[in-house]
Amino acid sequence: MKKVSVSLLFVLVLLSTVLLGCAKNGAVKGNASESGTAKSQTGKAESANTAPPKSETLSLSVGMLKYTTNAPLYIAMEKGFFKDENINAEFKFFDASKDVNVGVASGSVDVGASGLSADLYNMIASGQRIVIVANKGSEQKGYSYGGVVVHKDSTIRTVEDLKGKKIGVTSIGSTNHYNMGRILEKHGLNTKDVQWVSMNSVSSLMETLRSKNMDVVVLSEPTASITVNEGFGKVLTWVSDEINPESAAIFYSPKFAVNKEAGVRFLKAYIKGARYYYDAVLTQKDGKLVKGENFDEVTKIVAKYTDQQEDVIKGTFSFIAPDGKLNVDDIKAQIDWYVKEKFVTKVIDVNDFVNTGMLDEALKLVGE
Repeated sequence: MKKVSVSLLFVLVLLSTVLLGCAKNGAVKGNASESGTAKSQTGKAESANTAPPKSETLSLSVGMLKYTTNAPLYIAMEKGFFKDENINAEFKFFDASKDVNVGVASGSVDVGASGLSADLYNMIASGQRIVIVANKGSEQKGYSYGGVVVHKDSTIRTVEDLKGKKIGVTSIGSTNHYNMGRILEKHGLNTKDVQWVSMNSVSSLMETLRSKNMDVVVLSEPTASITVNEGFGKVLTWVSDEINPESAAIFYSPKFAVNKEAGVRFLKAYIKGARYYYDAVLTQKDGKLVKGENFDEVTKIVAKYTDQQEDVIKGTFSFIAPDGKLNVDDIKAQIDWYVKEKFVTKVIDVNDFVNTGMLDEALKLVGE
């Protein structure tokens, strides 16, 4: 009987020792999980089962116009992609891209989402540390973005007919000024063959066309289509049918640009929005656009933020790169043109203000 008791006591002690050892090993693995990785039995690092530490809450403001090409940002807000990155984003809307640029340069907004323009390049040339990080729209054939619009009663039929005419833009040196200048050159004219009129806001451009006080205006979507739908405008040509420039970008203020971790988090949310947008409204089959699964949802989101009717929005979806990648060579070409036309004071090196590294890192994290 004593032998049985001793044996039983030995077994209990041994079992307790094993259990204690397992508990200790479990605590080590828990600490490893909290640090983000754990070791598998093969010795290779593998993802932990527990969620990684939550990033610090980031509050930021984004300056933009009420354009269709901001759809990835609208989607990121509505679908919770900013929230996923623990970002509290505030949208600030302006009437002209130059106002967005001033806001970014001054730091009153952290992120700019607007057109590539002479005043943006001049700010950079003067020493402002604005950093361009991603594509936000480019002119691609088959997708509407910028439109050259005349009054429906106009006798103007071709680009060549614009010689000597008054052309309205939001500002001299704006994206649409550049696009119109390049189109004129394509058709054998130049910027001195027309009269340029700066109207300072999109709404002013629309009203001056409605009242027939301007021969032609250059508008981005959805406003180009609105002039047609409201019965006073007619699209002479779409920019994408003439040239294919990089038209708009995401860019960071000097202060925000130095925070790489925050910049990457913002771009992760933006990329998710851009891909959601692309799959919903930009998918093509046999060379024709087809409605994606979330077409109606995206239409509602864009209509909400642009203050337009859904029927108007449906025909105004512009091309936005789903991976956010920039055409850096075209940005170089833009600067050369602006310098030639004396709208930009000097040639600037794109390597000084274009940063593709944060986008590359965001793409790795989101998945190519």
